[in-house]
Amino acid sequence: MKYQGAFADLAEIYLKDSWVLEVDATEHGVAFRLDAVLTPNHPRYHPSAPGEQHCYVRATLTVASTTRSLLHRSDAPAATDASGELDFGNIDVFNPVDWDGAPA
Repeated sequence: MKYQGAFADLAEIYLKDSWVLEVDATEHGVAFRLDAVLTPNHPRYHPSAPGEQHCYVRATLTVASTTRSLLHRSDAPAATDASGELDFGNIDVFNPVDWDGAPA
């Protein structure tokens, strides 16, 4: 499922080129601190900064659940970007699954 279909608030945010800077998981959700890419239709969009490919803004994406949630993290260590911040890559998809990992 594309994230725009699962979360209407993300329709004008391009997660595939956004950078995950921090991940904070709890029993009932997960919060991602991002350098988020805004599309031109987003109300906070502005032209990209010199040397940047996109319009980036700092944001927190919180996904909460009334039931327990489980985050499967990669074994790969975070990279360090040019500014010295940790970089966990990007978010490609959101897939709802049950506790066994089968599609929900």
